Amino acid sequence: MKEGFLEIRVAISEAELGLVHRVQKGDRWAFEQLYRQHVGRVYALCLRICADSTHAEELTQDVFVRVWETIRSFRGESALSSWIHQVAVNVVLVDFRSQRRREARVRVVDDLSVYDQEESSGLPGARLDLESAIAGLPPQARAIFVLHDVEGYRHEEISELMGLAVGTSKAQLHRARMLLKEVLEK
Repeated sequence: MKEGFLEIRVAISEAELGLVHRVQKGDRWAFEQLYRQHVGRVYALCLRICADSTHAEELTQDVFVRVWETIRSFRGESALSSWIHQVAVNVVLVDFRSQRRREARVRVVDDLSVYDQEESSGLPGARLDLESAIAGLPPQARAIFVLHDVEGYRHEEISELMGLAVGTSKAQLHRARMLLKEVLEK
């Protein structure tokens, strides 16, 4: 340890490490236990970013498929929950980018009033709470808001994860906050 620096290590418990080792050896029962312990937090993250419960459920399943596929790379140098959280963020952002590319190519709508709602930047309905207000944000602004203000990521981390300039991350966060303020003050 260098002088003047405090080393902080998150120790993984022996029980959790044992569970991870069993999962790494292909033990499906152990994986089910791991899944049950972490599914709530993963689903909450997915729901906050994608703002659609059905899609959040699909992403949650994708996250745990990815965890199963990559658990051998977990070395116990961080908390398991932190590692799973990072896997979840990566899965959600990959989905976000691919969805954004699809929407850039083709946009199909049955109801033309969608365009009116987008232009007004408002949210329909009289009963609004913070979660529904966040869900109504434009996708990129919502993702950045959730990652920064809810999950605690720095702009530099967000820009790297999402492939954006730091300034774009800051601008989108400001936009998200202004839209939320506008909606919540109604």
